[in-house]
Amino acid sequence: MRRAGGFDEAVWELVRRVPPGRATTYGQVAEAYYGVRKGARGVGQAIARCPDDVPWWRVVQADGAMKAAPGGDEQRARLREEGVALTLDGRVDWTMTGPWSPAQRGPRGGAVRPTD
Repeated sequence: MRRAGGFDEAVWELVRRVPPGRATTYGQVAEAYYGVRKGARGVGQAIARCPDDVPWWRVVQADGAMKAAPGGDEQRARLREEGVALTLDGRVDWTMTGPWSPAQRGPRGGAVRPTD
């Protein structure tokens, strides 16, 4: 198993903070880490390597879609089990509650007050 780096660990810690019954996006997690959403792909790669205690299923695409790789059905089932509202086509229904946003890092790396 590949050893996780600082970025992976930081992503996993942010994802661990997403409460049950809520979902967020790869872009929201990237924005919390970098201050911009440009790192969404890297967030997805970190989540693909996450340990078992990281609730990976709570992170979805910006349009609410599940991951396209194997595991999308499991992700949808876990979200539904936690009470996350899904649309008829199986996406997270952002109209019911917007994406959860973790605390963002400030310009010097300090946390900015989270929104919920």
